[in-house]
Amino acid sequence: MGLLCDREIEALAVHHGAITPFVPELIRKTDIPVISYGLSSYGYDLRLSPREFLIFRHIPGTVINPKAFNPANLELAQLQEDEYGEFFILPGNSYGLGVAIEHLNVPHNVTVIILGKSTYARCGLICNCTPAEARWRGHLTLEFSNSSAADCRVYVNEGVAQALFLQGENCKTSYEDRAGKYQDQGHCVVLAKL
Repeated sequence: MGLLCDREIEALAVHHGAITPFVPELIRKTDIPVISYGLSSYGYDLRLSPREFLIFRHIPGTVINPKAFNPANLELAQLQEDEYGEFFILPGNSYGLGVAIEHLNVPHNVTVIILGKSTYARCGLICNCTPAEARWRGHLTLEFSNSSAADCRVYVNEGVAQALFLQGENCKTSYEDRAGKYQDQGHCVVLAKL
C-alpha cells in the first residue's frame, strides 16, 4: 500500500481500464522533441487535449463567484502550430483551463493526486489540479496559472501534469457512492459547480 510504481499503474490501466488511452512508456521524442508523457517510474504524465483551452478574461469590476460561476468570464484560446508543435498561449499573470486527453477510471482503493511538470514549473506555469478520488471517472479539467509576466506556450498532445496513484484500504464511501458533482466529466472543460 502507498504510492504505486510503474508495474502497478500499468496493471491498473491494462486490466482495470484506469487510464485510457494508456501509453506504457515515457515518450520524450516523436518526429520532434516533446514534453514527456506516458508511464514513468512512480506516476503517469497526462497530456493536454487540443479540444479546448479557456482563459480568464480581465473584466474591470468583475468578481468571480464559485457559487454562481459566469462563463462569460472565460474566452476560448486559439490553437496554434509551428515547427515545435501545437500549442495554446496562456498570457502572463493569467489563469486557464484545459482538459486531459486521458480518461481516468479510479479504483475504489486508490486516489490520484495531480502535480505540475518541472519543465513548465521552470517557465512559471503552475498546474493547480485537484485530486481524483476513489471511483472518480472522466477526463480531468486541468487548471493552469501563469505566474510569469511573459506569455507561455502550453503544448497539446504532450505532457502537462503528472498523476500519482496512492493506494490504501477500500474507503467507506467513494466519490461514485456520494454522487460527486464532477463524476463522468466528458472530454471538455467543466466549470465550477455547486
